[in-house]
Amino acid sequence: MSDFRTLPVTEQLEYLRRGTVEIIREEELVEKLKRAQKTGKPLRVKAGFDPTAPDIHLGHTVLIRKMKHFQDLGHTAIFLIGDFTGLIGDPSGRSATRKQLTKEEVLENAETYKQQIFKILDPQKTVIDFNSRWMSVLGAEGFIRLGARYTVARILEREDFSNRLKNQQPIAMHELMYPLVQGYDSVALEADVELGGTDQKFNLLVGRDLQREYGQESQIVITMPLLEGTDGVQKMSKSLGNYIGINDAPSDQFGKVMSISDVMMFRYYELVTDLSMSALATLRADVASGARHPMEAKKDLAVRIIANYHGPDAAAAARLEFERVFSKREIPEDIETRELQVGPPMRLAKLLAAVNLAPSVAEAQRLIESGAVHMNDERITNVKSEVDMSKPAEYLFKVGKRRFLRVVVKS
Repeated sequence: MSDFRTLPVTEQLEYLRRGTVEIIREEELVEKLKRAQKTGKPLRVKAGFDPTAPDIHLGHTVLIRKMKHFQDLGHTAIFLIGDFTGLIGDPSGRSATRKQLTKEEVLENAETYKQQIFKILDPQKTVIDFNSRWMSVLGAEGFIRLGARYTVARILEREDFSNRLKNQQPIAMHELMYPLVQGYDSVALEADVELGGTDQKFNLLVGRDLQREYGQESQIVITMPLLEGTDGVQKMSKSLGNYIGINDAPSDQFGKVMSISDVMMFRYYELVTDLSMSALATLRADVASGARHPMEAKKDLAVRIIANYHGPDAAAAARLEFERVFSKREIPEDIETRELQVGPPMRLAKLLAAVNLAPSVAEAQRLIESGAVHMNDERITNVKSEVDMSKPAEYLFKVGKRRFLRVVVKS
């Protein structure tokens, strides 16, 4: 692809629109692209990440891939690690105050981010920065002067804050500062564009306002959709167990992709792969007409995703293993084994959670009730079922279509 110096602005805009929810304002982005083309100076495109969790999943990559789209056009991506804002905790969408992290936790998670993002971004066109670089030296006086640039009434327009006020739930003072700190990041970086999820819209707009307050040209705000997890309902989240991590093993990634619905498959194609929009439209039509089986289209999706993070050979091997195990109903060659000591009988739901076949006992119960749990080739649907742990034995568990575990009870 030609870069911003030679590619017509209309084509740049069409490429950058892919998968976006809103561009505020598009006509301003056009002007910035025209100016960049005229001066040869790339745009500075910022996205902030609070290092509150150490692993990047496909939901995070929706935003990171949009940064990559700007890089493809020759612009500069600023991957901002919010080591300062991470100490506050982003209150976006929260009905309660978020737990603050220690500085050590923030820095440890930030280091993990740095190791993962270059699976997507071009290191030569990426600036990694930390907002403690300017926030830590702002000082008490600087904070007061920053606070004077915005009103409490505007801050309380945020839906999550107004809802907490209505419900008489507490809002801590440090949470009120969060949008100002994020907005000031744009001032410090002189950002031309800021990217964020739809739940970040208020904070992103604060950045536009503060840049004007500080005599800068307002950044363009581009919001990206929040990718649903493998359940097809909730936003992808590690805490909900519906995520696909970019560092997950290829076989795990393949199985998780195959578990999403046929309808959700097309959303994943659009937001986490490079398949062109015209090719995606053709694929939709072929699946709808019956010319292409949705399972084969989903296998191709899994291959594309795995190839991005593990390479094409690993993707091909994962496909072969999936087809061998699931299409032919065979048991995998390498099944993980867990050893447990004899003891009193244990509820199946509790055992599944204990051996990490389910993230919690409640989720294990849901899996059992839905018929997703097999023990020694027998489907178990009674949530009160128990496993005899009183004598040496061996059990083969299958959860869903892709997770196997051999449990050996030893004396």
